Amino acid sequence: MKRRAAVAGLFYPRRCREIEAMFAKFNKLVDKHFTNKALLKLKPRAIIVPHAGYIYSGFTANIAYRVAANRKPKRVIIIGPSHHYYFEGISGAMFDSFETPCGDIPIDTTYLKRIESAFPVKFDPKAHRKEHSTEVQMPFIKHYFPGAKVVEIVYGKVDPRVLAKLVYALMRDKENLVVISTDLSHFYTLEDAKKRDNVCLNAVAKRDPTILKRGCEACGFTGLQALLLAVQKAGLRTTLLDYRTSADATGDTRRVVGYMSAVVE
Repeated sequence: MKRRAAVAGLFYPRRCREIEAMFAKFNKLVDKHFTNKALLKLKPRAIIVPHAGYIYSGFTANIAYRVAANRKPKRVIIIGPSHHYYFEGISGAMFDSFETPCGDIPIDTTYLKRIESAFPVKFDPKAHRKEHSTEVQMPFIKHYFPGAKVVEIVYGKVDPRVLAKLVYALMRDKENLVVISTDLSHFYTLEDAKKRDNVCLNAVAKRDPTILKRGCEACGFTGLQALLLAVQKAGLRTTLLDYRTSADATGDTRRVVGYMSAVVE
């Protein structure tokens, strides 16, 4: 079975050459404007990335993937919230491969079976069928980690402490790169959005999940909280890479969506 691409042509281009052109443009901007070049040499165990359309959040996500490419992981594990299907728990995509415009990516079903035997992870096909929070990451992975396998994990209603145990175990495996997918606040004015988003940014910078509850409005709140709990337990460091809103792309400051990227090492 293949996990079919559901949002190609919507969230990102349908043609590979157009995707590659976007990545080249993003990297040209990084080379020209990113002042802290030392950050580009980090080797993270996990990254936080947005999952909106590439014209809005692609630049922010691309920085994190470019940095993560320094690690050369054997597998990339993408963890994102369910947007279209309500369910309780955690689902791992037990397909053979993941379709992208630049070629299919093999799914590490052997590793996923190990996860399912040790953690409360079950395969619910409906959780994956239309999920963009994980899918939009795949062209980045195909580009930056051409030899890696993937594991797609989508969560519904779940205790963040349960998800944190899984994230902690995944980060301890040096062959893994863990990707936490989340956007930030939705449809506030630019001023209000930045106030709410700064709570999320502060929580990540200080590695403190309790700060999230002071007003962070991330659609991947549970995944973000789980990551910070795991980071605290593992004694790892976090570094913010980029923050922006949809207003940077559209100029509309009345109803914006916030995006950030960060690394864990």
